[in-house]
Parts: sequence; C-alpha cells; structure tokens
Amino acid sequence: MLGAKILREKISESGKSFFAVRLIMSNAEIILLSEREDNLGTLVAAVPKRRELIGPPLSSVLLGDRNIILSRMLAEKFAEETNKMTLMSVFTGTSKEDTTSIILKLADKIMKKEEKT
Repeated sequence: MLGAKILREKISESGKSFFAVRLIMSNAEIILLSEREDNLGTLVAAVPKRRELIGPPLSSVLLGDRNIILSRMLAEKFAEETNKMTLMSVFTGTSKEDTTSIILKLADKIMKKEEKT
C-alpha cells in the first residue's frame, strides 16, 4: 500500500443519519462511527490476538464512557478480521437501544466496502 486509504459510508434510518469514516493503513485502521455528523466518541484501541495465545482479545478504552461495550466489541472484531491494530470510535447522541443495531449495520457496511474495492 502506497498511502492511507479513506472510505466513507452513510446510513439513514428513522429520520436519523449515521456516518462512518475508515482510515486504512498498512499496519493499522482507524474507524469513526457517529450519529448526525462526524464526531469523536468513545475511543478504544485493540490489537489482534496472536494465534498461539489463549484468552480474550486485547483492547483498552482510551477516551469516553458512553459506548464502552459496543466500541470494544467492534474494535476487537475489526482487529481480528483485519489482523491490524485498530482504533474505534463510536459517538451516539440518543439512547443506546435506539442506535446500537444501526451502528452495527454501519460497521458491517464499512467493513464490507473494503472487500469490494
């Protein structure tokens, strides 16, 4: 890879817009998932688990507390699937119950977009 690649996606549901920005580098990825506009939210760092080690994936919350579980889950998933260090940010302005399924769809959509290009 000669330089970083930037991918963008958008989902609109229930009158709300959700945005994804994915920065792909040769050894790492940064994914920002947010409601209404591009924002930094709960930020998690994750590294892929080495195959020979037993135990849970390694991740750590760096910033925020609103979407910790969702952010960690997605960061660990991206790190495992891409085999790269991953920074994942999730920002939502409404209740978690309303947005979790949409954020999961958006994360899936931005992950699959790379496979197409």
